[in-house]
Amino acid sequence: MKRLLWRVLEAFMNLIGLVMDPIQKLVGRTDNMGYIFVLPNLLIFGIFVLFPMLLNFYYAFTGGTRLFPQDRPFVGTANFEALFDCQNYLEPNTCREDLFWRGIYNTIVYVIFEVTGMVLFALITSLVLNRKVRGRGFFRSIFFYPVLLSPVVVALIWKWILQRNGILNAILNAFGQESILFLLNAHWATFWVIFVSAWAQMGFYTLILLAGLQSIPAELYEAGQIDGAGNWPRFRYITLPLLMPTMFVVLVLALIRAVQVFDQVFVLTGGGPGTATQYMVQYIYDTGFANQVQRFGLAAAASVVLGLTLWVFTLIQLRIGRSSDVT
Repeated sequence: MKRLLWRVLEAFMNLIGLVMDPIQKLVGRTDNMGYIFVLPNLLIFGIFVLFPMLLNFYYAFTGGTRLFPQDRPFVGTANFEALFDCQNYLEPNTCREDLFWRGIYNTIVYVIFEVTGMVLFALITSLVLNRKVRGRGFFRSIFFYPVLLSPVVVALIWKWILQRNGILNAILNAFGQESILFLLNAHWATFWVIFVSAWAQMGFYTLILLAGLQSIPAELYEAGQIDGAGNWPRFRYITLPLLMPTMFVVLVLALIRAVQVFDQVFVLTGGGPGTATQYMVQYIYDTGFANQVQRFGLAAAASVVLGLTLWVFTLIQLRIGRSSDVT
């Protein structure tokens, strides 16, 4: 069996040599072989990321309902003017594309509460898991397990729990309480969308913060303990400053992911009730694909606005992170 495996491996290596030897002779230098190995990833990135981005940017300046670029008339900035045509930007009903602005305001509320709550609980969880507690490895895997699940699976599980005849209402009925329409009430739906998203993603950021905590030298805590510093002073003057670079990475990743939320909320509430949980990406999806009139240009323009907003916020956070490192 070992000889057979060795022969198969040897034949595979010979096959690779037959392919790579002519390429190496064509390149001429061994140093340039790195570009050959990177080329497949660059091709995949160009075909599935860069090209769709450029095509989306082109669609943002075209109109009509045709799908193919050659059939779409150039309309200039008409799509962007339609998005920002408002009498009062604080009142979506006065806007030409009121759903776009409702999606913006809902996304802002979602990002503030979801990112803040998730990062806070991830920090607390990482601090607890960094201590010498019994079953620490087990609890670390438990907190990370929801990250391994598909967002659609997470949404379906929680929808089964929160629906009218779901598990949570069954528990309330067992204690003599009336059923609550969690997914049909705007406030409850917003709360559960934020809670489920934080629950599903918290483990990922907990591991990042846990890695940052473990990189802090233990000698600093020992020196603080010798000087008589308690738990709170050690956290404030040792843990928090040294963990700040990792915190900025977590904030940037969490912010980008929160602004792009779609699939989990779409399965859980469908954007409802009404437009209570309709966020930016769902507006783009509905405008471009779900409505009877598919306005690809308007959806592309909204995605360009969303991308530029993410880019600006990321630059601001990185600038703040660099300035804090310097000081």
